Amino acid sequence: MMKKELVVITGGSGFIAIHIILQLLQQGYAVRTTVRSLKRTALIHEMLATGGVTDLTDLEITEADLTSDDHWAATMTGATYVIHVASPTPNRVYRNEDEMIRPAIDGVLRVLTAARDAGVSRVVLTSAYGAIFAGHHHRTTPYTEADWSDVTAKKIHPYQKSKTLAEQAAWQFIKTAGRGMELAAVNPVGVMGPVLASDYSHSNVQIQQLLEGQVKAVPNVDSGYVDVRDVASLHLLAMTQPQAAGERFLATTGETLSMLDVANILRVAFPQFASKLPTKTISNAAIKAAALVKPDLKMIASIVGEYAETSNAKAVNLLGWQPRSAKTAIIATAQSMLDLGIVQG
Repeated sequence: MMKKELVVITGGSGFIAIHIILQLLQQGYAVRTTVRSLKRTALIHEMLATGGVTDLTDLEITEADLTSDDHWAATMTGATYVIHVASPTPNRVYRNEDEMIRPAIDGVLRVLTAARDAGVSRVVLTSAYGAIFAGHHHRTTPYTEADWSDVTAKKIHPYQKSKTLAEQAAWQFIKTAGRGMELAAVNPVGVMGPVLASDYSHSNVQIQQLLEGQVKAVPNVDSGYVDVRDVASLHLLAMTQPQAAGERFLATTGETLSMLDVANILRVAFPQFASKLPTKTISNAAIKAAALVKPDLKMIASIVGEYAETSNAKAVNLLGWQPRSAKTAIIATAQSMLDLGIVQG
């Protein structure tokens, strides 16, 4: 028997990472994934079982932290590919922007250095839409992979700045110190889709809050949405397709929805929650004023009223990627929360 190709996934208990692991195992790869603490092992096993994978023969879970050099050399040993998903989660309350920016950059460089030294063929970096759209004004054409967030813009949020600078650091590393190792980046918009356990991504919290009636009115924020299963499949295409080397891919359906649109999709799909779902928007001025006294609103305040159209033409045309609709992704998020009892129907 041929030995299975080994793929290292960082941050294995994360929402995107667990769906990547599911697809890799289903497609016959061996997977080694990192967690900050092995206490997350049971959660990973639980989520994989929910996703339909119970044979864990080809899965190895190892401890490695992006803030430390320890264990990374051993983690990369024997790997053909690395998918670097792990990243500091946005901290809504921070003392200074370096609390987000420095760990993101250092973590990327730590992973890339260890991967290069281990002879890894290609790294796929999970970047973000936040590395593309932020800091631009008066935009009238859809964002593409050719765009970079303006880190010098006055109101750019440190999370988007961290994503931008971390991805730029990765491309610079490949250019100056990669020694032939290849890099591709995937930049997802708002990620929806099936959650696999009650411990889930911050990107899905808004669906829970909407269904539970916690949101009486929504900000005027437009966004693209994409299903996590399609984000995972795009990572695999970026990992394996020769033409993906050296490229960025915007993971988006190409649709743009307001938060009220999201609420209305939920209202139609889950009429039992109709009375709890918002029907009104909050003015941009009110959000910006509230952010002055509530730091956790600063990220929302930085994007209210902003243009948010995106194009997925590159991923579709270059890699043959075919994402589900945003509506399908949003409904799948809600249905999984009901199925798991996260939200009571």
